[in-house]
Amino acid sequence: METSFNNDIVNTVSEIELVYRPKIRASLRPTVISSQSVYDILMASWNPDQIELLEQFKVVLLNRRNKVLGIIDHSTGGISGTVCDLRLIFAAALKANACAIIIAHNHPSGIVQPSEGDKKMTEKIKQAGELLGVKLLDHVIVSVDHYYSFADNGLL
Repeated sequence: METSFNNDIVNTVSEIELVYRPKIRASLRPTVISSQSVYDILMASWNPDQIELLEQFKVVLLNRRNKVLGIIDHSTGGISGTVCDLRLIFAAALKANACAIIIAHNHPSGIVQPSEGDKKMTEKIKQAGELLGVKLLDHVIVSVDHYYSFADNGLL
């Protein structure tokens, strides 16, 4: 069966292009070696005027050697919550060819203990990553002075 396409129809179909444009050479990228190093990297990228005001969710994309490929400002919410979209997290991870991710969010209250919602969300992201071959290495909850690491506390 022969099919002919109307050129007008083909020209209206959206084109999707996968592109990753690193800003620095691989040898200059920061390396994650511990939860403290993740916290330091995150705090350098966090807006200090908002960390105690709004809850924000970030994703650190890592290569096979735990070099940081990039940090995604995934979402910004209100005082007590923000939205986490699995599809957007893993779309970015796959686009950057990330082998692993670290998720992070802040608690404007300064209390970094995870809620039950934080734990459930972490488990969902971990399971999705396992299906896609992108390992969730940690979930870090940050405040101005300290952090909580799910990995350090045996929750991953």
